[in-house]
Amino acid sequence: MIIDYIHRTMGEAIIEAAQYFPVITLTGPRQSGKSTLLRHLFPDVPYVSMEEPDVRLQAKTDPRGFLDSYTSGVIIDEIQNVPELLSYIQGIVDNNPSRKFYLTGSSQFSLLKTVTQSLAGRTAVFELLPLSLDEVAHLDEEIGVDSLLYRGFYPAIWSGKNIPRLLYPNYIKTYLERDVRDLLAIQDLDVFQRFLRLCAARIGSIFNASELSNELGVAVNTINSWLSVLQASYIIYMLPPFFTNTRKRLTKSHKIYFTDCGVAAYLLDIDSPQTLNRDKMRGHLFENMVIMNFLKNRLNTGSDGGLYFYRDSNGNEVDLLVKNGSRYDCYEIKSSATFHPDFAKGLKNFEKAFPDLTQNKSIIYAGAPLPPYEGITIRNFHTV
Repeated sequence: MIIDYIHRTMGEAIIEAAQYFPVITLTGPRQSGKSTLLRHLFPDVPYVSMEEPDVRLQAKTDPRGFLDSYTSGVIIDEIQNVPELLSYIQGIVDNNPSRKFYLTGSSQFSLLKTVTQSLAGRTAVFELLPLSLDEVAHLDEEIGVDSLLYRGFYPAIWSGKNIPRLLYPNYIKTYLERDVRDLLAIQDLDVFQRFLRLCAARIGSIFNASELSNELGVAVNTINSWLSVLQASYIIYMLPPFFTNTRKRLTKSHKIYFTDCGVAAYLLDIDSPQTLNRDKMRGHLFENMVIMNFLKNRLNTGSDGGLYFYRDSNGNEVDLLVKNGSRYDCYEIKSSATFHPDFAKGLKNFEKAFPDLTQNKSIIYAGAPLPPYEGITIRNFHTV
């Protein structure tokens, strides 16, 4: 069955922001549903795509005339292809705040930098990742953990318009490689693809550029620039470490995750839910899914940041810390369907080290919710 539209939680936040800002900027990975969301929220607003060569040429050669043809408002898809439009939009909304512009883009760094420079104070910026667990819950209530990890969360799959076996290899070949060519002059895409797969094999691990440099035979600076491209294309998310010293938090190494576990499963050569069930990366993919869902929940309400991991010099870890006021909610994430008291070890160590910073403690796993264990909430992953 084909589903035309899947409700997106972010819609409420965008509608509210549109009352106060003349420009809405919606970024996120390609095919995450950005233009679909805006066209659903504002059905009477004209839509144009800067991916279409003739439209792009018109916008580049006569930007003022192009924008003046939309007297009340317009949705402009993939605005990063014609960034010079942003300066003209600034002048238009300064003179006539009732003119509305709804912009989408899938290149984080180049777009947001230009938006910040041209539309500061005039635009609300949102980041739309693939679907959240809440957004897919009613679409297939019987789906198991392995199928969920294998399918990922791109709307095309959940709407019935595509399948993982076809979507993900073509997604990598078309969108990502094209974005890579736009941002970097990579001579050998095969080496870059190997880099992608090595990143997938390190999900949930501290990112080590020197280690990857040695494996691939390329410079550390190249590894870091490739990582920046993957972040700019919303393929990879880097989770920062927790430190009470902010300077250390900014300089210490981050953990690497993929914004969608389906993309990661493809890069790991996982070709079915059954294969995934036996794969050594299953627990890492589960952790990836849960952490990304926390990120989506924050982004969907217009919030950003506030997510960290904890690791001390003795190897004590907590998978996820979520800032809650001046304190932190602490989460341990396990793919097991069976609870074990050992799951609580890291949470207890963190609370012992930082009693004044610990708010709530939870274990998220693949089993049924259980009564609290020594002050720790036991949650099924569907409730995150």
